[in-house]
Amino acid sequence: MAVRLYLDVHVPRSIVQGLRLRGVNVLTAQEDESTRIGDEDLVDRATELNRVIVTSDHDFLAIADARQADGRCFSGVIFVHPLRVPIGVAVRDLELIARAGEPSDLADRVEFLPLRPPG
Repeated sequence: MAVRLYLDVHVPRSIVQGLRLRGVNVLTAQEDESTRIGDEDLVDRATELNRVIVTSDHDFLAIADARQADGRCFSGVIFVHPLRVPIGVAVRDLELIARAGEPSDLADRVEFLPLRPPG
């Protein structure tokens, strides 16, 4: 089963569009009408939908860390640094994760982009 992505409001629209052009299953917080809920609740929502959160918001790293420490399950977080990861690299790496990965590969984990250093 492919990894389904849940993009929070901090992810640029160009990443959403690039992923959709490549046929990646993406749902945004805006489309899910979840833009006004707190970050903790957004992690719960993504987990409920069996989707991995994609974000550029550092707050999600703290939430994931707390959940890992407490043994609370979540579907996973992929962090895309807003200043260090170009749009094209983000789209490429997210597509790779979505197509090659399994939801269980990311469960209760944080993955950082880029998957490999530039060069």
